[in-house]
Amino acid sequence: MKPSPAALRASLAVNPWFAALPLPVQENMVSRSTLLRLQSGEQMFRQGDMPRAWYGLLRGAVRLSTLRDDGKEHIMAVMEAGSWVGESALVVNQAYLNNATAQGPVEALALPGKAVEALMDQTVFARAMVALVTGRYRLLYEALGDVALRSTRSRIAQRLLLLTQRDTGAASASRQRVAVSQESLARMLGIARQTLSSELQSLAQQGIVRLGYRSIEVLSSVELRRISEGAAV
Repeated sequence: MKPSPAALRASLAVNPWFAALPLPVQENMVSRSTLLRLQSGEQMFRQGDMPRAWYGLLRGAVRLSTLRDDGKEHIMAVMEAGSWVGESALVVNQAYLNNATAQGPVEALALPGKAVEALMDQTVFARAMVALVTGRYRLLYEALGDVALRSTRSRIAQRLLLLTQRDTGAASASRQRVAVSQESLARMLGIARQTLSSELQSLAQQGIVRLGYRSIEVLSSVELRRISEGAAV
């Protein structure tokens, strides 16, 4: 049974990007969407598929990834409740460049492409979409620069800070606990699992993070930011 429109809007409004949209736009997005449920490992969309909808996550997390030439998965990001997924391919009507896979049970709204196209005729929505997309591309360019210019520890700190945001590319309230395994984080960064573990243990010993089961709790975002900017600790 589909939750009430008000409940759906509340679930998505944890993301300030959605919360800042005018109420009529929010209502339009919710009313024209269908409810999608995925089990762990099921794909929301596949690399190479043509886009049919834009997905707003209500519950659970979705892993965005590509397959390398050697067949190994490269994780780009993990999107959680409140995030919207798949807008770039939809806006330009081109095939997805990555897979979106459920990490555990997922509930999401699927907003049809035709509905997104109609919303783009509204200036307030079009501007919001531009802000979201450009914010995500800016983070992409920063990540590319990280590989060449930052130390491994600085890159880890920067990625953890990014993951404390509810939606990659959108201005959003930060949180302390990041639901990501060390294996997934290592894949995001393109480093060995052992290297990541050693760096995280060092951060934990300094009281900057606390390591949990498939999660990392940020205890001092101030210190993490110092490290991400190249300061030694």
